[in-house]
Amino acid sequence: MLLNTDFMIKTFWVSLKAVPVTLEITFVSLLLAVIPAYIIARNRIKNIKIAAFLGKIFVSFMRGTPILLQILIVYSLFPSLLNGLFKVIAPKVNVFEINPIVYAFIVFSLNISAILSEVFRSALQTVDKGQYEAALCSGMNHIQSYFRIVLPQAMVSALPNLCNLVINLIKNSSLAFLMTVKDITAVAKIEASYGFNYIEAYLDIFVIYILICSVIQFLFRFIEKRTKFLSFK
Repeated sequence: MLLNTDFMIKTFWVSLKAVPVTLEITFVSLLLAVIPAYIIARNRIKNIKIAAFLGKIFVSFMRGTPILLQILIVYSLFPSLLNGLFKVIAPKVNVFEINPIVYAFIVFSLNISAILSEVFRSALQTVDKGQYEAALCSGMNHIQSYFRIVLPQAMVSALPNLCNLVINLIKNSSLAFLMTVKDITAVAKIEASYGFNYIEAYLDIFVIYILICSVIQFLFRFIEKRTKFLSFK
């Protein structure tokens, strides 16, 4: 079977216009996940009993269930919960008119916060406690010691895992089409549906995701080399 190259070229450029949506889902979800992930990681490192236990349950649940299932639960359940809430506090608000990308932010930020907390936890534990204590002895307070000594070293250690996390998030964001978000996958599938050119559309998606992930890997490699150079200096 011959591929429809004209359709592939046309759909490639149409799908490429949806890249900002995919990147928005990725980076907004990542930003929303940073603080919860850091709190979970710190609670588990300090072994704060109740908080650490709850954090462990949350991480186990999010990592132990398919993201597809998480999407279906949130996208089916959350609008109904919001609708019940807004009927009480703001009856004029139509929850079902909310941009579906909001639900994508919720699902992916929850999912990524669990994984990111493990990245933070392992990275923070690579820094010798003696360096933190030495910073305190040199006259720094707890906040200064943590942000000037511990975190910079931990973030350098976290970069490889953080790169993998971002790439996985970009790839998983392709499931946002299940929430009617018009990302790369959704746009390509819509174009393909008119003439049933799904193979060509999937090849376009394949190429676009490889390009995006390659750029992300290049950026992280550059940052890693730069941080190693600065550390050496």
